[in-house]
Amino acid sequence: MKTVQPTIMVIPFVKENQDIRTILEDDFNKRIAISKVKEAFDNRGFTTKDFTGTLKIALKESTLGNNKKTDLKTEVIRLSGADFYVEVEVFFQKSNSGNSVKLILQAYDSFTGQSLSNKVGKSGKFYTDDIAKLTEKATVSCVEEFLNTLNLKFGDIVENGRSIRINIGFNEDSDYNMDSEITGDGDLLSEVLEDWLDENAFKNNYHLQGVSQYEMIIDDFRIPLKDDRGRNYRSSKMARKIRKYIKNELQLDVKTDVEGSGKINVIIQ
Repeated sequence: MKTVQPTIMVIPFVKENQDIRTILEDDFNKRIAISKVKEAFDNRGFTTKDFTGTLKIALKESTLGNNKKTDLKTEVIRLSGADFYVEVEVFFQKSNSGNSVKLILQAYDSFTGQSLSNKVGKSGKFYTDDIAKLTEKATVSCVEEFLNTLNLKFGDIVENGRSIRINIGFNEDSDYNMDSEITGDGDLLSEVLEDWLDENAFKNNYHLQGVSQYEMIIDDFRIPLKDDRGRNYRSSKMARKIRKYIKNELQLDVKTDVEGSGKINVIIQ
């Protein structure tokens, strides 16, 4: 069976307060590392998105007056349209016994932020200042295992859906709770919500972590990879679906918000 492969964008690891716009300009080693890791993915048949080109588009949008409250890294990931992004952290180490490069590769689902694959690559020590060669050796030491793990995770997403988290709670002065009878047949609100989850989770895949009088926590709710038009299915679309169900079908006032891309908070008023 042919393995379905994701699209990937390789980006530099950014510490807090670092500027993603200049991080590659300021560090030659990072530019080489990004290039070598992207090259390794390209050589293995993956479709990769160009970080520098996407960054320029994001900067142009912000210059044209795009005032969305989104950090630049998040905007670059969104604009790329990549299924996954891979953060590359690079360490160039000099010593009397030889120089070396260590890479840390971390892959994330672009639409939920879920961590998918993490590997450390080491070049070994050599008496050379050729950063490109050392980086290539570090990449080769870990990239196969890294990509194999990534493909397995992506295959699971294709087959079973993306995993998000849903928390359903109540406003502090709400007249309702999970034990409220919500239908003429005497069904409790918790029971009706569980039925909806079962019907709307991708292939009925979800895990209910727990239910109390005032909260329901679904720690693994699966949404499809694509919508009916072939576009990436975002958490916000599922948030809208559950909000409209609670408002229109259950006749309850409700608010929703999406944290990042992987958690939906539902507050019944």
